[in-house]
Amino acid sequence: MDFDKIIPRKGTDSLKFDGGLRRGKPVDILPLWVADMDFPAPECVLEAVHERVSHGIFGYSEPDTSYFDALAGWFTRRLGYEFSPDWVTLTPGVVYAIAIAIKAFTMPGEAVLIQEPVYYPFRETVTANGRRLVVNELKLPDGADTYIIDFEDFERKIIENGVKLFLLCSPHNPVSRVWAADELREIVRVCQKHNVLIFSDEIHCDFIFPAHEFHVLPALCPNAQESIILCNAPSKTFNLAGLQLANVFIADKNLRKTYRREVLKSGFSQAGSLAIVACRAAYAHGENWLNALNKYLHANMLYLDEFLKANLPYVKLIPPQATYLAWLDCRALSLSPDDLDRKITYDAKLWLSRGDSFGTGGEGFTRINVGCPRATLAECLERLRVISLPHGLVK
Repeated sequence: MDFDKIIPRKGTDSLKFDGGLRRGKPVDILPLWVADMDFPAPECVLEAVHERVSHGIFGYSEPDTSYFDALAGWFTRRLGYEFSPDWVTLTPGVVYAIAIAIKAFTMPGEAVLIQEPVYYPFRETVTANGRRLVVNELKLPDGADTYIIDFEDFERKIIENGVKLFLLCSPHNPVSRVWAADELREIVRVCQKHNVLIFSDEIHCDFIFPAHEFHVLPALCPNAQESIILCNAPSKTFNLAGLQLANVFIADKNLRKTYRREVLKSGFSQAGSLAIVACRAAYAHGENWLNALNKYLHANMLYLDEFLKANLPYVKLIPPQATYLAWLDCRALSLSPDDLDRKITYDAKLWLSRGDSFGTGGEGFTRINVGCPRATLAECLERLRVISLPHGLVK
C-alpha cells in the first residue's frame, strides 16, 4: 500500500491523462479533474482479476451467492445497512442507474429535482431525457464554511413544479457535505409528504473524514424504504471505474419490477465478468487497504489546506467532510468563470474541474482531485501559485 508511488498513466486510454489534447488542453497539463485516483486497485482485487484472466474465457457472467455475501458483509459491517439479495440490480454505473430511474418513474416533461452545485451528470441526464430540471440551490451563508439545504425552497420547488423524482447526492459532490441525520430525515419527510421518489447516490460513502458520520438513507429511515432507491458502486472506493459496475438497492417489489423493466428496455442484461470478480474481491478483502487509503487522503487534504493558507490566501478550501474531491473557493480573485478557467489551464497548466460546470452556485469555485501521490499534489499546488499575487491578479 505505497500510495506515494507515482505510476505513469499516459498511453493507457485514460480519460484523465490521455483526453487533454482532444479537448484543447496544453500538452504539459497536469490533470486533477475527473474522479478517479492515481493508485492501483487493492492487491486482493488484482489477484482475483489475474486469476480470472488466466482462465481465458470471458463468457456471459452472473453473480453467485458469494458476490451478494461480500456485498452484504461490507454494507452491514461498515455502513449498518442490511438488505435482501433480491433487492439488488446490477448496472454499468451510477449515471446509467440514474438515467434508468428517470425513465422508469417520470414521463417526458415531468419535473426532477436536484441540488446544485452538484455532479454535472445529474443535470445532463435529466435534460437529455426530456425531463424538466428543477434546482434547489445549496447555500453557503456569508462567513460560513459549510453548505446547508434551504428546506423552505426545497419544499416550495416540489409543490410548485409537481416534482416526481429527487436526485440526492450523499455525501455531496462537489461541496463535500456529509448530510446529518436530521437533514436526511427532513428530506425524507418532505418527499414522502408530496409523493416524491428519492434516488440516493451514495457512491462516495466510503470516504468520510474524522468527526463526521455517514448515514445510508434507507437504513436511517427504514419506514420510507418503499420510496427510496439506493445506488452505490465499488468504482470510487477501490478505483475501479473502468470496470463499469454499480449496485442498485430497491426494497419495494413494485418499484424494483418497474426499474428492472426499464433496464431490460435499455438492452443491458449481464455485468462484465471482470467487474463481478473485482467487486466481490474488493468488498470481501479490501477493508485494510481502504482504511490506509483514507488516512492518506485525509493527510492530503490537510496538506492542501495548509499550503493554501500559507501561500494562496485568496483561495480557500471548503472544509472537507467526505470524498477525495476538494472544493476551492476562488471568489476573492474576482474572476469570471472563463477567466478563472483560462488562468488555471494555460497559466498554471492544470486541468481542474470548473466550478460552474456543477451548475448554480458553482461560479468562482474549482474542484481538485487529491486522490494522487503527495508529490503530484505538491506539484499541482506549486503550479497553482501563478493565479494569485499580493497586489491582484496575473496580468
